[in-house]
Amino acid sequence: MLKIAIVGNIASGKSTVEKMLTDKGFCVFDTDKISHEILESKSGIVKNVFKNFDISDEEGNISRKKLGKIVFNNQKYKTELENIIYPDLKIKINNIFEQNCNEKFIFISIPLLFEVGWEDMFDKVLFIEANDDIRLLRLMQRNNLTANEAGIRMAAQNIQSEKIKKSDFIIRNNDDIMFLQKQIDEIIILLEDME
Repeated sequence: MLKIAIVGNIASGKSTVEKMLTDKGFCVFDTDKISHEILESKSGIVKNVFKNFDISDEEGNISRKKLGKIVFNNQKYKTELENIIYPDLKIKINNIFEQNCNEKFIFISIPLLFEVGWEDMFDKVLFIEANDDIRLLRLMQRNNLTANEAGIRMAAQNIQSEKIKKSDFIIRNNDDIMFLQKQIDEIIILLEDME
């Protein structure tokens, strides 16, 4: 089994790559979704840490949008939130590997792989790269953010060029979907040779 991390800065197109790999029948897991589940399961702890802020939605659940505004503007709160979520996330990733040990490949989308220093958990790293101006526009449209808000979120992650140097495979996602699919197909062939 090859454990492959899908990495990419915000709005690079990781979800599109995940869907393409899933459509090909591969096991693909998204740590953003897993983190959201952990966030809900630890909502009491999170609400206590952020008790001086309104982070609830109309139903009383944690609003990821409200929480995001706080953590992307304050490193202290970002670190506190990570300290709540990351230990459980690491356990869940290891559980995924154990439960799917008969698969040829396990793809796990983990945007902050390098920031958290979990490279050793994976055999290969697949980086999704997109130009900053394209990512800014995607992020503004997808999350209904201003250019300034989107810029702050982009700045919260390490620069792409540093991550590219540490990655085994690079997918360029600045063009059309056909070019993206072609790159994925080529990488699958390379992975098949390694398996």
